[in-house]
Formats: sequence, structure tokens, C-alpha cells
Amino acid sequence: MSPNGQIRGPKVIVRDNLYTVLLAVAVAVVLATAAFVAYECYSQYGTFFRVP
Repeated sequence: MSPNGQIRGPKVIVRDNLYTVLLAVAVAVVLATAAFVAYECYSQYGTFFRVP
């Protein structure tokens, strides 16, 4: 092997960022669920943090 040769292979280029999209969708679902639960609690109990 020559000292000028490439030691590692070329970098893999990701064509689409699928994992980022899946993470964004998961975070959006969690936030939407939390907002829905907070809205339902407020509409039924009149407050967010009521302990029955």
C-alpha cells in the first residue's frame, strides 16, 4: 500500500433522511397526544393539574 492511498472507503451518502423524518413524526404524535390530554382535562375538570 502506498502512503498516498486511500485507507478508508468513501463516505456513504444518505439519499433521504428517513430516520429524521420518523423521529419528527414520533415527536409530533407525542406532542399532539399531550396537547389533546391537556385539553380534555381542562374541558372536563376546569384545570390542568387536578387530583381527584
